[in-house]
Amino acid sequence: MGITHVIRGDDHVNNTPRQINLLHALGAVVPQYAHLSMILGDDGQKLSKRHGAVSVMQYDEDGYLPEVVLNYLARLGWSHGDDEVFDMAQFCQWFDLDHITPSAAQFNTEKLNWLNAQYLKQADPARIALEVSKRLAQRGIDAAGGADLAGVAALYRERASTLNELTDAVEYFYRRIHPAAELLEKHLTPEIRPLMQALSAQLAGSPWTLEAIHHLIEQAVVSNGLKFPKVAMPLRVMVTGGAQSPSVDAVMLLLGKEEVLRRLNECLG
Repeated sequence: MGITHVIRGDDHVNNTPRQINLLHALGAVVPQYAHLSMILGDDGQKLSKRHGAVSVMQYDEDGYLPEVVLNYLARLGWSHGDDEVFDMAQFCQWFDLDHITPSAAQFNTEKLNWLNAQYLKQADPARIALEVSKRLAQRGIDAAGGADLAGVAALYRERASTLNELTDAVEYFYRRIHPAAELLEKHLTPEIRPLMQALSAQLAGSPWTLEAIHHLIEQAVVSNGLKFPKVAMPLRVMVTGGAQSPSVDAVMLLLGKEEVLRRLNECLG
């Protein structure tokens, strides 16, 4: 038959003697049998069609890269020392039945998220941008003509575990934002507002480079005797709509001069 190995779940152990006898009776070559331990879910219960099992397409919809799912599944019930992250070529080279573990493997979603995050950090930004673009389109958001999505993905990919999380994080680059009133009230105080208006005017007349943007922000900090967050936070809230982001000057560079000034003007009146 050309079959050298039969590798399957250990729920088929009871079938094996009958199948071997059948092959002997047919005069066929008996392959080598190996049985893998069953996979348990996060709750420690055996995965089945009725309990905990997830379709392959669901992992794609949830924002996991296909090579991550392969890498993670390969690691369930088998190991190669402490190696956690590897591609399929390495797996094919390393795989050995002697390293299969007899105890049941437990599916750990947190570990899968960690592994996906490692792959996102190393992936080609252009590829990640394409995946994020598809997800934005599903939300009715067209990224074409907006900030460079590959650059945005490269800036944010270390802050996300899945493509869906990454899409959530960068969505504000491509749609109108409405900063929460409480955030504006907290950070855009009456004392800070004139400073922001002056900074906005300076940005309007400045070259749009990372160095130039950073210099103007730093200048506003030093000349007013403030700490950096006192200037950066109101800027961040006005241009991103939230209180968390990567370096605000890098965000502003990617958003583009026209869009940054528009968002500042909307908040400053």
